[in-house]
Amino acid sequence: MRPIYIIFFLLSSFYGFSQLKTPSASTAAEIEQVVGLTEIEIDYNRPSKKGRDIFGNLVPYGKIWRTGANSGTEISFSTDVTINGQNIKEGTYSIFSIPNKDSWEIILYADTDLWSVPRNWDETKIIFQSNFKTNINNGKSVETFTISFDNITNNDFDLVFSWDDTYVIVPINVPTRSLVDNQIKSIMSDNPKSSDYYSAAVYYLQENNKLDVALDWMNKAIDMIENPRFFQLRQFSLILAANGKYREAIKVAKKSLELSIQANNQDYVKMNNDSISEWSKK
Repeated sequence: MRPIYIIFFLLSSFYGFSQLKTPSASTAAEIEQVVGLTEIEIDYNRPSKKGRDIFGNLVPYGKIWRTGANSGTEISFSTDVTINGQNIKEGTYSIFSIPNKDSWEIILYADTDLWSVPRNWDETKIIFQSNFKTNINNGKSVETFTISFDNITNNDFDLVFSWDDTYVIVPINVPTRSLVDNQIKSIMSDNPKSSDYYSAAVYYLQENNKLDVALDWMNKAIDMIENPRFFQLRQFSLILAANGKYREAIKVAKKSLELSIQANNQDYVKMNNDSISEWSKK
C-alpha cells in the first residue's frame, strides 16, 4: 500500500501548489463610463469568433444567452436610468439576451453573480425586457465579442453589443438635467460663489437651455472675479453670442484673445479669432 500513498501525496502536492497559470479562452473585461453624472460599469467575458459561425449557430437563435462567456454579464448604474421609456432603478443587474436574425431581446435580470442562465429562471426577476433591431456590418467582422459605449452626451448614450458581423444598439437616457437642476436650485439659494455662477452658466450653455439665465449668472461670475482668465472670458463671449449680443461678444472675445496670446495658448487664439470673424458677419 505504501506506493499508493506516495502517488497520492505527489498528486496532492502538484494540484495544491502548482503555480502554473494559463489564459482563459474568453478574456475577462471590466469597462466603466461616466455619462453626465451617472457612473456605469460592465463586467463580462469576451469570447472570440475563431473561424466559427456565431449567431444562429454557436449562439442559437431564439434561446436565452448570457451575453458573453463564462460567468454572467453584469451592468451597474449609479443613478436611475431610462430605457425605451421604462425607468430602471440604480443598482446592478445581469444582462441576458435572446438573439434572433432581425432583433435581440435585451433582458435585465435582478439576480447577479450567476455563472450562466439560471436553471430556475424566474420571470418575476425580469427588471426590463425589450426588442432591439440587429444591424449588419457588411464586409466587417468583429473577432471578439465587445460591449461598448457610443454617442455619449450629458443626457444619453448608446450601449452597443458587437460580434462577428452583427451589432445591436440600446439607447439609454440618464437623469443629468434633473440632477443638475436640483443642485443648482440648492446652491443658488445659499450664498453662491463666483465658481457656482460660472459652472451653472456654462452648463446651461452646453445644454442650449435657459440662455438668458446663463447670461445673468455669467455676468455675476465675471463681476466677482478680480482678473478673469482667458478661458472664462471665452465662455462669457459664447453665452453673449448665444443670446444674440454679437457686438458685446466680440468685445469680450478680443479680451480673451489678448490674454490667450499672453498665455501662448494657440487653441484659444484660434477659437477666438474664428469666433470674432464669424460674429463680425452677423
